[in-house]
Amino acid sequence: MTHAPPAAPRELRPSVWISLVPVVVLVALLAVNVRVFGSADNQVALVLATTVASILAVTVLRCSWTDLEQGLIKSISMAMQALLILMVCGMLIAAWIEAGVVPLLIVYGLKLITPGAFLVTACLVCCIVSLACGSSWTTAGTVGVALMAIGHTLAIDPGYVAGAVVSGSYFGDKMSPVSDTTNLAPAMAGSTLIEHIRHMTWTVTPALLIALGLYAVLGGTHDAGSDALTRVQAVIDTLESRFVLSPWLLLPPAIVLGLIVARMPALPALLAGTFSATLIGYVVQPLPVGGLVAAFQTSFASLYAGFPLALPELDPANATPVLEEARRMVGELLNERGGMKGMLGTVGLILCAMSFGGVMERSGMLGSIAESVLKLVRGTGSLIAATIVSCFGVNVLASDQYMAIVVPGRMYRSAFLARRLHPKNLSRCLEDSGTLTSALIPWNTCGAQMFAVLGVGAATYAPYAFLNWICPLVSVAYGLTGFTITRITDEQARQYEAT
Repeated sequence: MTHAPPAAPRELRPSVWISLVPVVVLVALLAVNVRVFGSADNQVALVLATTVASILAVTVLRCSWTDLEQGLIKSISMAMQALLILMVCGMLIAAWIEAGVVPLLIVYGLKLITPGAFLVTACLVCCIVSLACGSSWTTAGTVGVALMAIGHTLAIDPGYVAGAVVSGSYFGDKMSPVSDTTNLAPAMAGSTLIEHIRHMTWTVTPALLIALGLYAVLGGTHDAGSDALTRVQAVIDTLESRFVLSPWLLLPPAIVLGLIVARMPALPALLAGTFSATLIGYVVQPLPVGGLVAAFQTSFASLYAGFPLALPELDPANATPVLEEARRMVGELLNERGGMKGMLGTVGLILCAMSFGGVMERSGMLGSIAESVLKLVRGTGSLIAATIVSCFGVNVLASDQYMAIVVPGRMYRSAFLARRLHPKNLSRCLEDSGTLTSALIPWNTCGAQMFAVLGVGAATYAPYAFLNWICPLVSVAYGLTGFTITRITDEQARQYEAT
């Protein structure tokens, strides 16, 4: 997910009170939608808030509709690559289920992972994969899907599992040198990539250790008695009765990781993983009646609408309540999961969210809110806290982690240099909050993506995505105490200002 930073909005400075009106409307509408109506579909709330912001911009701020429309379209264009990746992730999940890749990973995981250590293992696996590929979306959409299925089989709270997956996935999105946000943050702050990564280890290391400790505690509360082990074996038997689980099915995940480590962009790498799985599935799995023609027809339908899983009928003589439950669980996990169609609701949510962010940005209301926060700064600690809060706020308002890095980075760079703070302090704040908090917001592109691939909403997993909210708190604590805060001389500050 890499694109050029958004252009600076035209110089508008509405009052902060006017700027907060659309925010208040959005928060109120979301609260009513979730708490009163019990719905997780927030598209209409975002459209109404965008309408309020547009009316204020045209009538009070005297913006032209053409200018606002250009800002709205530009904001949406920023998300187009993310939307394409989301659609391809849907195809990849369907192809991996049809070919047997996901069932194979589930069976291997059930055989190798102990329930008590599952959450720690899930987080660490996602850390390793995301560090290698540099993409939280790719990690969650591939190994994350399998880990969710394993957790479901072990009867572990899906919020716990999704939290561990999100924490591990965003570790790499924050720390990997091939991650787009890891490169964007130092570019906005005026630091270098190596300086940035080294400086981030001071915040992410304690945050990760605390998160792993909490996952160990949560995992230790899970009682994997004989019933759970019997259920696990029943799920394994059910999957093995439907799929041929050959080690050759590990090739598609290896292809995806290999291509991304080799610096191939995420979109073609995911497409390669999708179609390689489809072809390998034709070789490994028995062909349906009708041969290759019928297989092609099934694949075309699955890539769009998800794979329709049909399990073999149970022999009445061998049917047991445990096996019946296992069949139901496998159906819930794999039947019609993925596919482009399953991602359309998330695509709509992202389009609505980016429209709201585009109007707020182009009208100057977003910048006005950020500047009002800057006025409260009195020292280094409050400046860093303000940066962390602003990144989170932009993630809420603009619904995009790139804007949560670009806008605060652009606005606070001069303030950091004025206080003779090294630019790597700013770049670390941008990642600690702008990158990590994006997945905690349901209508943000990242929160929507996690929901689309993991099947668990941000409101459910956010309390357990420990790394994502502990890291910003550690960053604020360092700012208040001065620990690891690097300072520069007047001459160095002038050099940075000139670049």
